[in-house]
Amino acid sequence: MKRVHLIGIGGTGMSAIAVVLLEKGYQVSGSDLNASPYFQMVSKRGAKVVLGHEPQLALRADLIVRSSAVKDDDPEVTAARAAGIPVIKREAFLSELTWGKEILAVAGSHGKTTTTAMLICMLDALAYDPSFIVGAEIKELGTNARWDVGRHFVIEADEYDRMFLGLTPRVAIVTNIEHDHPDCFPTPQDYQDAFKDFLNRCVPNGKAILCADDPGVRSLLKADLRTDIELLTYGFNEGCDYRIEDYIGDGSASHFTLRSYKSHQQPLTLGNFTLRLPGKHNVSNAAAALTVVDALGGSAADCAPTLAAFAGTERRFDIVLESAGEVLINDYGHHPTQVRATLGAARELYPTKKLWAVWEPHTFTRTESLQKEFAQALELADAVIITKIYAARELDDGFSPQTIVDAMLPGKASYIPDFAEIVDQLSRKLTGNDVVVFLSAGKGPQICAGLRENILKQSGEAAA
Repeated sequence: MKRVHLIGIGGTGMSAIAVVLLEKGYQVSGSDLNASPYFQMVSKRGAKVVLGHEPQLALRADLIVRSSAVKDDDPEVTAARAAGIPVIKREAFLSELTWGKEILAVAGSHGKTTTTAMLICMLDALAYDPSFIVGAEIKELGTNARWDVGRHFVIEADEYDRMFLGLTPRVAIVTNIEHDHPDCFPTPQDYQDAFKDFLNRCVPNGKAILCADDPGVRSLLKADLRTDIELLTYGFNEGCDYRIEDYIGDGSASHFTLRSYKSHQQPLTLGNFTLRLPGKHNVSNAAAALTVVDALGGSAADCAPTLAAFAGTERRFDIVLESAGEVLINDYGHHPTQVRATLGAARELYPTKKLWAVWEPHTFTRTESLQKEFAQALELADAVIITKIYAARELDDGFSPQTIVDAMLPGKASYIPDFAEIVDQLSRKLTGNDVVVFLSAGKGPQICAGLRENILKQSGEAAA
């Protein structure tokens, strides 16, 4: 099998698979309904891609891999099955993709992209040369995927559609567990059980590295886990095997010490670290990655320069403009906890500026089921604009975000479904002392780009 066709190739996960396949020498083709930056990237790297449905291109492949958003009645799926060409979801393809490597899998409701990226950069600095797939472009490396000569494969383990159950990790990391994806996991228990199943897929004598600060993870520690998996905990709390201590956050950076209490009569200091990304949640992410390094036998202390230089990933607290007193930040957050953490970090970093939140709800099921939590999280901003819902894989069920606006303090929030109108209103209302955070897993960057262009024009600067 050397020819693989990917339906939904322009998404973050599928484009990463395409990159790894291309670097392994496969012939790759693919289709998508949108010409995303990732769609364009894989085309430049050698994949034959088309916009829309193209059954004839799919029929040239030996195998079809489809994203979770692709339905059974998709024209390419239907044509391939009629021709006897296997059609599988990405979960079933992961064993082929990672064959011959030791898998380091980073899971969790929040923080897994940043944690995965930190771990990749640390292992690179230590000359581990890992292969990897991550859910956003790593700024230092300029890519979201790579096939390399090292024995490890670092992968962001997505729980949606139970994708992470296609992995057999040597090391499994869980940053936190908070009910999400109600279209896939109707109850919190369903969601919790999926993470238990994920840990139980570790190879014999594998390791599970878990954030014991998180209530969901603490519940998981009480679950029926295999006895041949070594459990290691990290966090701020006493009792963690790897403890974050001496934490200082000064807005622009975080400073902390990581100590190991595992199998030592006295705590062992692994190093003193500085992180440019704001927020205690990012310190926790860094501790997770450092714990993995130590568990693999590497030197966490040697990772300090890498961590200090870590610039983050695309669309994770991504500062895209600081000009004329205005700051624009792109963020992928689309769960109330993520929204709260991102707005809190922005407030910490820019305490004297007016804080705007432009939130694009992601999927009808999540928005409706968590509407109360979203309203509470958005209250952290001084002013809020809510866009129309990004349906993604779902059909419009008629729920309107106006319900969330009505639940917030009077005058704080507004529902503006038209993207151009959002750009126009913000361009008129910004005063030269604002930070605008775009919270979106969909079209938010387009709104941000429009506002950025207007600000630069008004200030007389050229848009890069």
